[in-house]
Amino acid sequence: MSPRTGLDMPTILRNAAEIADQEGIEAVTLASLAKKLNIRPPSLYNHFDGLTGLRKHLAIHGLERLYEKLSYAAIGRSGDEAVYRLGIAYVDFARTHPGLYEATLLAPDPADQDVQQAGQKIVDLATRVLSVYGLKDDAALHAVRGLRSILHGFASLEQRGGFGLPLSLDKSLSLLIQAFLAGIHVMKQNGEE
Repeated sequence: MSPRTGLDMPTILRNAAEIADQEGIEAVTLASLAKKLNIRPPSLYNHFDGLTGLRKHLAIHGLERLYEKLSYAAIGRSGDEAVYRLGIAYVDFARTHPGLYEATLLAPDPADQDVQQAGQKIVDLATRVLSVYGLKDDAALHAVRGLRSILHGFASLEQRGGFGLPLSLDKSLSLLIQAFLAGIHVMKQNGEE
């Protein structure tokens, strides 16, 4: 059976991402997606293998969109400004696309080569941005892990309403990124390469 004319993977993923962002990742099912696309659920099997296949493609789509946002934020910048802009862009992506962001974390098989390749582009970008600090090999990867952990932790807590005090979230995020940068400068001064 051939796919329906006009129904392609970008259209499917855009609609699945809309469901995820509006209702949460768990609301993305073959039935809900088919209803949104005004097709029968079996028609989706022409494009991927069931819900597992949909989640894999959605995870890759999310990682690619996140990479685009991060790379745009870092273009033409270096050092502290590039790291700061990268951090703001990361959290902004999670704010703007909460369901799609969650999809990037819930890939059905994290060892899947396609998912790994999409995620590796983000790691490579962060490594390039942090390269100006002279961190090499393991130290560079530790710094990338640290930055991702800080940003993901902040984004996750914010999404789940974990910041109940009446303080500016943007100011908290800015201070957090500045603290990370201060630590990177200390690593550089101590020659932790």
